[in-house]
Amino acid sequence: MLTQNLGYPRIGGQRQLKKASEQFWAGKINATDLHEVAQKIREENWQTQLEAGIDLIPCNDFSYYDQTLDTSILLGAVPQRYEAVQAQSDDELDLYFAMARGYQKNGLDITAMEMTKWLDTNYHYIVPEFKADQEFRMSGEKIFNEFKIAKQTLGQKAKPVILGPVSYLLLGKEKEEGFERADLIKNLVPVYIEIFNRLAALGAKWIQLDEPTLALDLTKKEKEAFEYAYRSIAEQVTGVKLLVATYFEALLDNTQLAVNLSVQALHIDLVRAPEQLDEVLALIPDQLILSLGVVDGRNVWKNDYEKSLSLINKAVEKLGADRVILAPSCSLLHSPIDLELETEIDPEIRNWMAFAKQKLHEVKELKQIFEGNNALLEANKAALASRRASQKVHKQVVKDRVSSITDADSTRTSAFPIRQEIQRERFNLPAFPTTTIGSFPQTDDIRQLRAKFKKGDLTIEQYEKSIEAATIESIRWQEEIGLDVLVHGEFERNDMVEYFGEQLDGFLFTKNGWVQSYGSRCVKPPVIYGDISRPKDMTVRWSTFAAAQTDKPMKGMLTGPVTILQWSFVRDDQPRDVTTNQIALAIHDEVLALEKANIGIIQIDEAAIREGLPLRKSKRAHYLAWAVRAFRITASGVQDRTQIHTHMCYSEFNDIIEHIAAMDADVITIETSRSQMELLQAFAHFEYPNEIGPGVYDIHSPRVPTTEEMTSLLKKAAGLLPAQNLWVNPDCGLKTRKWPETKAALENMVAAAQQAREEIGIEA
Repeated sequence: MLTQNLGYPRIGGQRQLKKASEQFWAGKINATDLHEVAQKIREENWQTQLEAGIDLIPCNDFSYYDQTLDTSILLGAVPQRYEAVQAQSDDELDLYFAMARGYQKNGLDITAMEMTKWLDTNYHYIVPEFKADQEFRMSGEKIFNEFKIAKQTLGQKAKPVILGPVSYLLLGKEKEEGFERADLIKNLVPVYIEIFNRLAALGAKWIQLDEPTLALDLTKKEKEAFEYAYRSIAEQVTGVKLLVATYFEALLDNTQLAVNLSVQALHIDLVRAPEQLDEVLALIPDQLILSLGVVDGRNVWKNDYEKSLSLINKAVEKLGADRVILAPSCSLLHSPIDLELETEIDPEIRNWMAFAKQKLHEVKELKQIFEGNNALLEANKAALASRRASQKVHKQVVKDRVSSITDADSTRTSAFPIRQEIQRERFNLPAFPTTTIGSFPQTDDIRQLRAKFKKGDLTIEQYEKSIEAATIESIRWQEEIGLDVLVHGEFERNDMVEYFGEQLDGFLFTKNGWVQSYGSRCVKPPVIYGDISRPKDMTVRWSTFAAAQTDKPMKGMLTGPVTILQWSFVRDDQPRDVTTNQIALAIHDEVLALEKANIGIIQIDEAAIREGLPLRKSKRAHYLAWAVRAFRITASGVQDRTQIHTHMCYSEFNDIIEHIAAMDADVITIETSRSQMELLQAFAHFEYPNEIGPGVYDIHSPRVPTTEEMTSLLKKAAGLLPAQNLWVNPDCGLKTRKWPETKAALENMVAAAQQAREEIGIEA
């Protein structure tokens, strides 16, 4: 029985890649320095997996920014607009980061490629772009160079990983009409064959192809693309075994397709969908090896060895041990790196947890228990029993409040048209009112200030005085450039979820539990270990302070319950909707406290509501019902004159637009700039009734958009939706940006709003 890993975190235990990348972008280190940091991380990762006893260890799972972007480079799928960068620079990193982040220097001004969520995770990938006559060619040496080095360290255990050909196409976008991206499979497969044969010639024994779209709803054409691709590869690739990896959902109606692909092994996710094992075993052909994803690659809790062993035993009984591989459910990219670095967590709770490094050992221990090591099994049982019985987890008063929720607890007093008139009279805003999503740049000074306070080097009075000064400065600047609805900048906040989790009961926090979100952006998700409640006000102090500094409307800023759930490591011992309702009641109490403090506009961010959507359409109705209800619980109870905003980022809304409308937020702000307002079409077709702020510039890129560019986007938006319902704002919060680019972009944005008022000609 072999063991394998599908992928490992690439940021480094101390976020070395983040720091080196940002230094490189700032011109403080050169490409050689960056490559050295990357190679050291790769070598440490390989050594960690080797020491854990893993038999098949991934390489090419490392990326400087995103593995899908790496695949586009490898396949020569570079959009034409980047040819100018290639002509201007011989450094491959200039092209690579231009595609990821945009390019604005040496007389060039090129937008970044679109970015969206990787299936139902908080990881963002760079979306491939395709034309009807798209050509592919093998380009770039990364996968081959990394395999050569990995082989020196790992020998035959080194297993190259690449995004499979069909998922690569399906996760991309057509940039022209008149074709479907699945049509490109015959152009693409020859390049994959060339890559695989070259890897085989270099000595690869296994190649892992990630095909997560096998767990999605597929059309007939998409299923035929899978059959064609793997039949063609099998006919023309020799000397290497192929393993197709699926994850995040059951194969369901794609089971027959998946088990009959012309490959040597298939990986399935038995954490998300343990029930699929029976059908897979019933249909599996002779000789196919089955990789069992039994260790959760996306959460922080210890594996339940008894449950995993029941699945392993069932598979071995049918297939024999030599046709079974043990593995995490998915790449460990989505897990924090090492629990050993966490010395301050409550020891009782820490004993219930496992990070990426520990999950490798869980895979190995499951094999050892299968072979007869009962001591490991008994230790695991004891840890799980401790968690089930702990009074730190269960609070009856919280459970009782959730169980007593009624329909009235999720309903505003009046319908939107009535509220809209009352709110317009109250705030008297101009047409195309301007605002931002909430956060302003978290400069080194702000981060150092917070670090000093946490270490005890500053008193709370000294700390808060400095935060007050930064807040006032940001308010004066917003007034100066003419923004209509202001924000306080969130200088007191470390993260939009962590900040709230620190003030809610039922959460714990790590020191080094970082996970990559996109590029150099890392987040440190809270851990929800018990029942959740709000012991005191969380934001009222800073919102009222900020509001007192200006005569303009000041938004109160909150994070919504589904986003807190999605961007935390969540309890796995109760249904997710129960945990979400506990959070919703806590946020509801905070909303009422802000309203009582005379904060008239309250934004409840639900950036992750689309992200939480089940991958299969058949499972979505239940999720959307409780997710929308949870948001409505947060906003219920406020007066008609209180304006509720929400924000959602980097998502496709076509298939859930009616549920977005059902949230009944007075104003929704969304990302639309990278897609050139394409995402607004769903709102237009639906005739979305409430107000909306389509983002007019991309905050994930350092480039500064021109006034004319943003005015053009506003005109597109006004051609799709009623102009009197449109707001003007960036795509997302500005926490990760620098002040010079932020100020320049927002000044241009305010000018664009003024220009739109004049050219579109609607009255206030």
